[in-house]
Amino acid sequence: MVDFKYHTLEESDGERKEVLMEVKKRYGFVNNLSAGLAEAPAAMRAYFAVGDEAMKTSFSAPERHVAWFAVNYYNNCHYCMPAHTYAAKAEKIPEDVIETARQGGGYADEKLQALHDFTTLMVDQRGNVDDAAVEAFLAAGYTKQNVFEVILIIAHKTLTNYSNHVLNTPVDEPLVRYAWER
Repeated sequence: MVDFKYHTLEESDGERKEVLMEVKKRYGFVNNLSAGLAEAPAAMRAYFAVGDEAMKTSFSAPERHVAWFAVNYYNNCHYCMPAHTYAAKAEKIPEDVIETARQGGGYADEKLQALHDFTTLMVDQRGNVDDAAVEAFLAAGYTKQNVFEVILIIAHKTLTNYSNHVLNTPVDEPLVRYAWER
């Protein structure tokens, strides 16, 4: 197993220190994912940029989390599921939405289930979904804009999910209570 370094503010300089300072500014501490991802400051900056844009989508906060959770669940990300649970609770996402997400779907709300299903299908099919899948997503009340916003959220989570798999990132102490296994 490759032993990746988890960078600290104290031992970092240059671009790496800059991105870690931004992490601390945003989150109050340097989380383990960011400490590992800082190996490549460009990847860390991409994480910020794509995440910031994901926050600007036309999705409601619960919808955004449903899409994020769907990717995390599909990719079996042991780190992102607790991290998004923590974030969802901070954003006051309804508990039933969070718990359904952590179970892999089955939402009572048909529109949220359609978002979950479309996001999962997009990941599973690597974007090669047929017209019927897109039409079903649109028929559920979503827009053509939302199709591309799902792709944006998938890009954001793919960056973190894959990084966590390579790093085997330990779950940070504040997130441990939301530990998750599929």
